[in-house]
Amino acid sequence: MYRELVESPASDAPRPGEDTGSHRQGSSVPSKTVAIIGASADSSKFGNKSVRAHLKQGWEVYPVNPKGGEVEGLKVYASVRDIPVKLDRVSLYLPSAVGLKLLPEIAAIRPGEFFVNPGAESEELLEQARNLGLDPILACSIVDLGETPADFG
Repeated sequence: MYRELVESPASDAPRPGEDTGSHRQGSSVPSKTVAIIGASADSSKFGNKSVRAHLKQGWEVYPVNPKGGEVEGLKVYASVRDIPVKLDRVSLYLPSAVGLKLLPEIAAIRPGEFFVNPGAESEELLEQARNLGLDPILACSIVDLGETPADFG
């Protein structure tokens, strides 16, 4: 029914993505880009842990939350449509009823990967994602990086 991540393909090799430098730490090498939908300033929430995990692994991170503001010092975007770069990954950390409403805009930006994290999934969301041309990966994007959520508090 859906593509499930079986082994971690995380690597140090960069993927294509425009490097603005403002949403990552360190190197001048172009980094992989990720939108964390459901990013939170609350460090106990998985949407925050994912921001920190992706930053730690050198990703260029774009937090998404309609409330705006900042998460871990990064500008928060109200929508994935507002992000000014091509995204290698979108990682969803919202209840499936909310995620369903966002699928059309996620599909419109055509990310390289679409992670549906534990707790965000439903059969309806996965089916609708596939109908919109997305290939949902039902797995924890933090674990895919070679990290564990417990490492982030």
